[in-house]
Amino acid sequence: MSIFLLLFLEFFKMGALTFGGGYAMIPFIEETVLRHGWMTTRELVDFIAVSESTPGAFAVNISTYIGSEVGGFPGAVLSTLGLVLPPFIIIILIAKVYEKFKQSTIVQGAMLGLKSTVVGLIAATVMSVGLEVFFSGGIKTETFLSANFYVSLGIFAAALFLLLYKKLNPILIIVGSAVIGIIFGYTGVISV
Repeated sequence: MSIFLLLFLEFFKMGALTFGGGYAMIPFIEETVLRHGWMTTRELVDFIAVSESTPGAFAVNISTYIGSEVGGFPGAVLSTLGLVLPPFIIIILIAKVYEKFKQSTIVQGAMLGLKSTVVGLIAATVMSVGLEVFFSGGIKTETFLSANFYVSLGIFAAALFLLLYKKLNPILIIVGSAVIGIIFGYTGVISV
């Protein structure tokens, strides 16, 4: 099977079978890229950060990037098309019938189940990415002695506080976090 067809089919499956948006898609993306050897967990986590801090939909950004890394420009186009085509078709179909069936107990039950599952998928993503960011070399004593751990933990805590309690615009938090990381990296406090 050509790499282009494989990229299209893998991202088509993600687009068709993942509910809850880009973050809920991360475990599926991680499993796929690792299974095919398209990138390492570290590379994926780095690009999750880049995808989140660039304009556009997270899932589209990351599918385009992975496709580009694996198959150049045609790979980027096919990965993106594979990802967006299923939801596009599904939402058109749902829009035609949702108004008619939204009061159905079956539809309401399905929505409750889907919402709960999405929270679980997002929590799994937070755990997976968090482990890679804070404990990429495994949980060891040396990790707790490194500046990287405390700088990352401090940025995480500050971002969480600013988002939850100060309702600061996420763009400002992303830019500020990048600047802080650059300053600490440039001064040699942290190593990449």
